[in-house]
Amino acid sequence: MENTKDLTEHSSRSERKRRDSFGMFDGYDSCSEDTSSSSSSDESEEEVAPLPSSLPIIKNNGQVYTYPDGKSGMATCEMCGMVGVRDAFYSKTKRFCSVSCSRSYSSNSKKASILARLQGKPPTKKAKVLQKQPLVAKLAAYAQYQATVQNQSKTKTASVPVEGFNWGNYINSNSLTAAPVNCFKHAPMGTCWGDISEGVRVEVPNTDCSLPTKVFWIAGIVKLAGYNALLRYEGFENDSSLDFWCNICGSDIHPVGWCATSGKPLVPPRTIHHKYTNWKAFLVKRLTGAKTLPPDFSQKVSESMQYPFKPSMRVEVVDKTHLCRTRVAVVDSVIGGRLRLVYEESEDKTDDFWCHMYSPLIHPIGWSRSIGHRFKRSDIAKKQDSHFDAPPHLFAKVKEVESSGEWFKEGMKLEAIDPLNLSAICVATIRKVLADGYLMIGIDGSEAADGSDWFCYHATSPSIFPVGFCEINMIELTPPRGYAKLPFKWFDYLREMGSVAAPVKLFNKEVPNHGFHVAMKLEAVDLMEPRLVCVATITRIIHRLLRIHFDGWEDEYDQWVDCESPDLYPVGWCQLTGYQLQPPASQSSRDSQSSSSKQKKKSKSQQYKGHKKISSLQLKEELLDGEEYSFLQGASDQESNGSASHYIKQEP
Repeated sequence: MENTKDLTEHSSRSERKRRDSFGMFDGYDSCSEDTSSSSSSDESEEEVAPLPSSLPIIKNNGQVYTYPDGKSGMATCEMCGMVGVRDAFYSKTKRFCSVSCSRSYSSNSKKASILARLQGKPPTKKAKVLQKQPLVAKLAAYAQYQATVQNQSKTKTASVPVEGFNWGNYINSNSLTAAPVNCFKHAPMGTCWGDISEGVRVEVPNTDCSLPTKVFWIAGIVKLAGYNALLRYEGFENDSSLDFWCNICGSDIHPVGWCATSGKPLVPPRTIHHKYTNWKAFLVKRLTGAKTLPPDFSQKVSESMQYPFKPSMRVEVVDKTHLCRTRVAVVDSVIGGRLRLVYEESEDKTDDFWCHMYSPLIHPIGWSRSIGHRFKRSDIAKKQDSHFDAPPHLFAKVKEVESSGEWFKEGMKLEAIDPLNLSAICVATIRKVLADGYLMIGIDGSEAADGSDWFCYHATSPSIFPVGFCEINMIELTPPRGYAKLPFKWFDYLREMGSVAAPVKLFNKEVPNHGFHVAMKLEAVDLMEPRLVCVATITRIIHRLLRIHFDGWEDEYDQWVDCESPDLYPVGWCQLTGYQLQPPASQSSRDSQSSSSKQKKKSKSQQYKGHKKISSLQLKEELLDGEEYSFLQGASDQESNGSASHYIKQEP
């Protein structure tokens, strides 16, 4: 194949807008000659690209692919891009398909390799040694490709934009920073986000084009905000005029090389198409050594959004009207791992409760009996045949504890997050010690005589703290209601009450390297109205304890939440999963004057204030109905906020 072509002939072909093997329209690719310095004489630009045998990346370091049958053993040559059986590859590292590729890689041919991958060309003569098993390799790779396409089509409808609110504009206008995805292990891609960062290249739709068909171009990540990325088309250099935000997990975001394997055209944006005469050479230069998404990125996104809980499953969940007991509820729907649970006795399905599938508030059927926790029995006659018990292995596991030695005892004092007012850490008392490390806790000065407002935390819960935690960490401790001797002093209070503090060594003192920082943005559940996910900010960090502020709302609505709470999500989570995001209150009142939005704001205020101590006192005056049963031991992991606990205080 000649290395140069007659410009007149090229111009004639341009008018016909023929696509070359690079996937670009000749009308925009003003110089389509092969710039590879090591192209094979057997190769031709007119060759038809083979079946999509892989989704190549710029740097794969001999990456081993895993195909749908679960068997590992395929590899991609780093020089020529040939996919084959790994055991047939050359050298111990299995990075190259032949001695020739290994030597060529070490010489001066990296650009040629990159160009070959972008063009989607078949392997050169150097890779013929692998032709013994081409069918197996291609069938496996093609099966993976088909599975990826199917997964993408399933998730195309998941994106739900929030009318009137745009994370990109919000972050840009205020120069904000978002918490990275790998801080949220329970969220999609939280454990396999990898090194996606600024500078990573992707193939995205080209919106700066007047062609009638959908075309693509390469863009680089300028800024990351959770799942959202600010992208800039290659060739714009420092020009940010066409920068745009998108969800990196969206169905239109692909690794570099996807267009070549999928037969999609790469077309430079109209604004800059005149800047270069040889777009191939430009891309080869810019992409040499660059990083892109893994070839199976979209497949991993799809897999990470598969949830084991299904509608009609029965669980035990905290009774939202009486925190001291649990009830049976049925999974009605699952969105992004969040469950809408309908209490089994609700005939019209309006009596519901929202929580994440890893919430400490839900348990398998029979949990209350095994622990001894109070339980409101449902009318068995109402159980529907279509409902079935959720398997126990689906629920979040708590750490095993050794309670045979020194352990928590009834009457011991501690500090705890109030589940009815999550902005407050209060003086509290252990009211009952239950099995398997569970404790029933009561807030001093606000308890009902019958214990109907006790709530359950596990001994390892990050929502309970040793005496003195707030003082050491300069957090305001809420004293017992009606306690007159202020400022509150633990020493005096313990002496007056004839009580002792729970030993410091019994509390959970683990502080993970969570990666959160003050002022980071995220999406957080309003745990006082758990169906709502809101725009939020981290305003304070105490070891593993995070202070979550809901943007646009007063500080009194802040909530203390644990860094590993399943009720915190990266920016862009709502859009990715199809959940409705609640914008900042100030923007909501500015942009939407409808009565419905006003009602939402009103209901949120009522929800918070109604769940504070005035409402809790009213709850205490209510007696539990006759259907409630108390088993022998009693407790329920009611970390109602997935909240927090950190303390470095050492035992005296």
